[in-house]
Amino acid sequence: MGIKLGRMILSSIGTNCYFAYNEDKAALVFDPGDDGEGIYDRLTEKGFRIAGIVLTHGHFDHIMGVDALKKKADCQVYAPAAEEKLLSDPELNCTSDMDRQCTVKPDVLLEDGEIVNVEGISFRTILTPGHTAGSACFYFEDDRLLISGDTLFEGSVGRTDLPTGNMGELVRSIKTKLMVLPDDVEVYPGHGGQTTIGEEKKYNPFF
Repeated sequence: MGIKLGRMILSSIGTNCYFAYNEDKAALVFDPGDDGEGIYDRLTEKGFRIAGIVLTHGHFDHIMGVDALKKKADCQVYAPAAEEKLLSDPELNCTSDMDRQCTVKPDVLLEDGEIVNVEGISFRTILTPGHTAGSACFYFEDDRLLISGDTLFEGSVGRTDLPTGNMGELVRSIKTKLMVLPDDVEVYPGHGGQTTIGEEKKYNPFF
């Protein structure tokens, strides 16, 4: 059995939270939205053991559940090193005007190209700045799976009108880092439906 992905859709804006798991039911949670306790309860009820939390970027709708999930699961948080400033600043991560300001201090900072292996769950970090300055995607090469965060969507790309966003940089990141992957790679974005690299090469109007 290879790595499998599950999905939970969280919050009123429909953030996709993914969990990658192996045959031993160890799981990595990607972008825990705003419901860390709920994620923990749902996964542990199904027999999963949460081995880590991984962030594609630091916007509010992807990070507000981190603290609760980390406390419950007693695990490490992984995030792109280039996103550390945004994660630590409520003005940049867009929680400054919310009822609860949020910051995250990752335990492990990831560099472009870095391979992460947690309890047999292995992926490669692909830094894709543009949606934010430190956005990243995570590629499970053996299983042809890509968690793309808010960088690449089905038929679209991430917005760039929030702090540290840059459309030119985003399109360049996707063209040079993602469109070079095999066509059959399945893409799992931070919002909306699943797609493939091949489909986006053919039909995404940005390319």
